[in-house]
Amino acid sequence: MKTPLFFKFIRFSVLILVISSVFSCNSAKSVIASGEASEKLTAKQVIKEHSRIEANFKTMQSRVKIDLIDGDKEQGYTFSYRMEKDKVIWLSAPLGLARMMITPEKVKFYNKSDNTYFDGNYKLLSDFVGIELDFFKVQNILLGQAIFDLKEEPHLVSVHQNSYALQPKEQNVLLELFYLINPSHFKMDSLQMQQQSEKRFLQVDYSSYQNVDKQILPQNIQISAVEDSEQVMVKMEFKSVTLNEEVRFPFNIPSGYKEIIIE
Repeated sequence: MKTPLFFKFIRFSVLILVISSVFSCNSAKSVIASGEASEKLTAKQVIKEHSRIEANFKTMQSRVKIDLIDGDKEQGYTFSYRMEKDKVIWLSAPLGLARMMITPEKVKFYNKSDNTYFDGNYKLLSDFVGIELDFFKVQNILLGQAIFDLKEEPHLVSVHQNSYALQPKEQNVLLELFYLINPSHFKMDSLQMQQQSEKRFLQVDYSSYQNVDKQILPQNIQISAVEDSEQVMVKMEFKSVTLNEEVRFPFNIPSGYKEIIIE
């Protein structure tokens, strides 16, 4: 393709929808993480608090600046971001030059700079991160929630650098999974996934949160993905977040575009 780094950005942007989101707003209040993790809390208590704090809204919209660092190359893009909870997640570059939309059934994007498009399912995301993914796992991570239902299996908890470190009591042999939970608001401080056999490592750090209309949402994030000797880093900043307003999700692949096949 003419712009391989931009293509990698588009592909990684889809991954971002799996693993992260950042929301900041002029009227929003930063959440001060002043709590202290206690050795007395059990894994069940931590999980209960994490589930209780899950964000509850109908729609969200904002602008997001995403910086992609790939070796010595760096590019930044600004998108419009919209979500209808449980239904649609949507990103659009200025003037609609690139647009992406995911639903419970589909992952789609197009790029007007080289007249290409992708229209497929969650296999792209699942293959990239090495686990079965669906829309709701994507949405959970966007909102700072655990990727799996923590109540479905026993977990171990310990205190690590003033976070609650949660991990499955029996780790999957193919995928090791760790969560760091904040002791103040019980959202994720970090998500870490490792595939030893594939030499893959993914870390998502939520460095701060904010309160938007009484909803605690991520504010700043850094994503680091390593596969073999290749590393890509993404930094994101969302601005002007609003909740529960009327939003639209226009998406039409222009005719004559060439389909991208990702293997």
